[in-house]
Amino acid sequence: MWVFRERLSYYEKLRRSLYEILRDSLESRLMRISLIDSFYKFTENGVNYRFLDKSELKPKSITKEQESELFNTFIVIFCEESISPQLKNYIRFFPENKLIKKNVEFLSNSPLYKNFNRNLKYFDQPHFLDFIEKLLDIDYALLIQQDPTIKKRNRFALTHFHVKIDWPIADAAEDLAKRLRYVQNSLYEKGDKEGWALQKKLFEYYGCHHTVGGRRTAGLIAAQLLEKMGFISTIFVSSSESRSMIKYSERGVSKFFLIHLTNKQISALAQKEAMGDEDFISSYLYPANGYHVGISEAVYEHTEHSKMPETGKLRRLRPAYNWLRLRDEFLHPRGTSLNLRPINYNWIYTTE
Repeated sequence: MWVFRERLSYYEKLRRSLYEILRDSLESRLMRISLIDSFYKFTENGVNYRFLDKSELKPKSITKEQESELFNTFIVIFCEESISPQLKNYIRFFPENKLIKKNVEFLSNSPLYKNFNRNLKYFDQPHFLDFIEKLLDIDYALLIQQDPTIKKRNRFALTHFHVKIDWPIADAAEDLAKRLRYVQNSLYEKGDKEGWALQKKLFEYYGCHHTVGGRRTAGLIAAQLLEKMGFISTIFVSSSESRSMIKYSERGVSKFFLIHLTNKQISALAQKEAMGDEDFISSYLYPANGYHVGISEAVYEHTEHSKMPETGKLRRLRPAYNWLRLRDEFLHPRGTSLNLRPINYNWIYTTE
């Protein structure tokens, strides 16, 4: 429902460009916090880090791991515009959790309030991402959006923290099912069995199994809710249970995860990129105890069964058909390798 760039005004295009640049910076920092920093916390505490199996990254898979306090978890919502007050009953941002010193002191155990500076909440401040990192430990979500108090220029701000997502799963599933033309009026209009199947399909649409924990459920519910807005939004969800960071955006679903590369795989990738092994390691990988790890991204796309039908007519639900499929896989360079691009690295469906 968001507007494509070519249909934006000149000033709206400027805002879209600024949003995308800032989102790239935020994504890079959150990738490191979620995956690399968590990995080193495991190793420093002598706890084995279990890397994802290939099967866990395939559509309809069940990703299940015991929760660990060593894994950095969070939900960050970043919106191109300001969220409508009409959504406050579902994405709960009120004066009580607005980012001000009094609320930071009351709602968190963090000593941040002692040195709180209201300018820290603005994305254009030099230490904004450091400030975000310090707030991630506070439960629930952080909300970054266009500052609603500034009308004449674009300025993104962390406006609220401790943001709860409170929209019933059945309502979210009904909203999606109506848009995709599987139902016309209500989720259960074709019976309880199909209503439950559509709820499970909601989770599949967002790259999760219907048994996932609360944080991933909250993230996908927020993504579905923000589909109602006429602007783009991005939601980052870091989950201990899935050992990954999920991104929901106008581009679809992505999962970021750590991958353990063997010396043979490193040499093959280095040769492919016309690099020496050591240069490749220093540019793309992070050292571990006798091996190296990298950050991979699996990019998914929706199938014809989870897109709006061209005819707009009601259609029959076929639960066995996949709503999501893998489109691409990337190995990301380190955050300091600013001149390098992510490289294609197809791993999930290989046999090695």
